[in-house]
Amino acid sequence: MRLLPREEKFFDLFDRLAEKVVLAAEVLEDTLQDYSRLEEAASRLRILENEADQIVHEAMDRLNKTFVTPLDREDVLALTHVMDDVLDYTESAVDRMILYSIPNAVPRSLEIATLIVNAAQQIRQGVTGLRNFGDIRGILDPCVVINALENQGDSINRQALRALFSEGHDAVTILKWREVYDHLETALDRCEDVADVLQTIAVKNS
Repeated sequence: MRLLPREEKFFDLFDRLAEKVVLAAEVLEDTLQDYSRLEEAASRLRILENEADQIVHEAMDRLNKTFVTPLDREDVLALTHVMDDVLDYTESAVDRMILYSIPNAVPRSLEIATLIVNAAQQIRQGVTGLRNFGDIRGILDPCVVINALENQGDSINRQALRALFSEGHDAVTILKWREVYDHLETALDRCEDVADVLQTIAVKNS
């Protein structure tokens, strides 16, 4: 039983940050569907990343000023930073496409981007569930889905790398796409890290 009131503003910050993650993932997916919008996407992602950073800073500032937090302090830190990491790697994947002057997308990159969108939507759902620990499935069920999506991503990533070598791409193109795939895969891995943090929080507070 909690004897002191909680600072509920943290839940608003989590929701706002999760929404930025979803928006960034959607920008990535849209870009790989319409590659002509690559530069526009990069600009939009930079804006989203800056907005996310501001939310993280706000969360850290509030954490330093709040006596009674709704979650353990280390969990607040972990959740905000790992959500920001998802956005970071989403942005960096698009940055690599521009940096390396990659002329067009390949199908499996879009498949992974779609998984990232789905995982981001589950993150948003799980984060929303933090407001009600009485409904622990509202937190845990999205985590199960995220773990399954990450497993699918591993499989698609292996297929994508195999395709790079089997479809006659030159060595430079292979190296470029390998790095892009690495950033896409890491973005999806970070979604799974968010799920791990959410599961930890749910267990602690159930």
